[in-house]
Amino acid sequence: MECPSELTARDAEKNAEPVALSKSSASASSVEGKGSTETPVTPVRGVESPPVLDIELPEGGFRAWATVVGAWLVQFVNFGYVNAFGAYQDYYVRSYLTQSTPSDIGWIGGIQICFTFSMGVVTGRLFDAGYFYWLNFGSLILYAVSIFMLSLSHENSYYQVFLSHGIAFGLASGLSYLPSVAIVGHYFKRRRPLAVGIVSTGSALGAILQPIMLNNLFNNEKIGFHNGVRISGAFNVFLLLVANSIMRTRLPPHKGGHPFPVKQYVKDVPYVIVVISCMLAFLGLFYVVFYLQLYAIVHGIDEQLAFYSLSILNAASVFGRVIPGYFAPKLGPMNMSVFFMIANGVVTACLPLVNGRVGVAVYAVVYGLVSGGCIGLTPAIMLALMSDPKEYGTRLGIFFFFGGFIGLVGEPLFLAA
Repeated sequence: MECPSELTARDAEKNAEPVALSKSSASASSVEGKGSTETPVTPVRGVESPPVLDIELPEGGFRAWATVVGAWLVQFVNFGYVNAFGAYQDYYVRSYLTQSTPSDIGWIGGIQICFTFSMGVVTGRLFDAGYFYWLNFGSLILYAVSIFMLSLSHENSYYQVFLSHGIAFGLASGLSYLPSVAIVGHYFKRRRPLAVGIVSTGSALGAILQPIMLNNLFNNEKIGFHNGVRISGAFNVFLLLVANSIMRTRLPPHKGGHPFPVKQYVKDVPYVIVVISCMLAFLGLFYVVFYLQLYAIVHGIDEQLAFYSLSILNAASVFGRVIPGYFAPKLGPMNMSVFFMIANGVVTACLPLVNGRVGVAVYAVVYGLVSGGCIGLTPAIMLALMSDPKEYGTRLGIFFFFGGFIGLVGEPLFLAA
């Protein structure tokens, strides 16, 4: 059975086909048509179907939830690996890039955040135009290349690590991050906050398991850093292959209009206010995620607990992403997002007060809850402001573009302070 949107697009295309009239038939019509009430048919070319603003979405079904699972796997690999940078930050500072400052190393994580989000301004438009599968395939290839090149880098060779782990991996993550969030809009409207929350738990669970895997691989004398990077890369490439095989788009591509209707969006005051607010929240959102493990070790916390502090934080983040998404339709995604953003700022400011094993563990749980709420609700509130499903990718992309540059400068500045 064909969906209504597909029928609408097909009918519009049929109606848009030009009517070919020969000269003889045209002249015959003009002669025989004298005294007739019939109006000659005028060929119409280049007619486009009007935008469909109210498209019925399935709100579930096998294909919808299979796509959610695939998007979850993409988040688990790409953004989960970004969130696991704290394990790399600790290893780089203490063992691998000892000639570089923590702030210098922080730029590697910052450039990952920048590309992951800021590429959305391009990938969002490409997603709307129907290039979803190409974006994810390109992400898979570039991810494999970046991890392989990182495994070939030399100790204290900062530029090699920056190019492979910062730029190349950031580009790979950026190609698929926004499409894996926006694809939810093809299947869900009423249950969208819940679906987006479920997808976002992929990055949280990835950030739970990836640091554990990386810490155990890097600190294993028989494996070491380079082989550890290769093993983790092979595992994640397999998951991306599975994800690409089960995700499916549903809505027809959006071909018309200016690629970046900035003037239209600037006039949308609620949209602009939300973008600015979320940008400010992103300024210090990943500081604790990148720094907590190193902070715990520097302050004399047991190394084993320090290794798991990042996983504890991201385990709590799972609940912080799903629970608010469940209650958002009743309480309002905007109201809940404001609460979690304020709470995140307060908890971040309290990090210098944390000491002792219990303090680190409790802090990791609390920060995971509030930061998870910020991350999980942000796409939901952006989508709630949109009336046309075909603009999901572009509007999200513009937001992530600015948020990415905020993430680039935020973490190194905090680490330098």
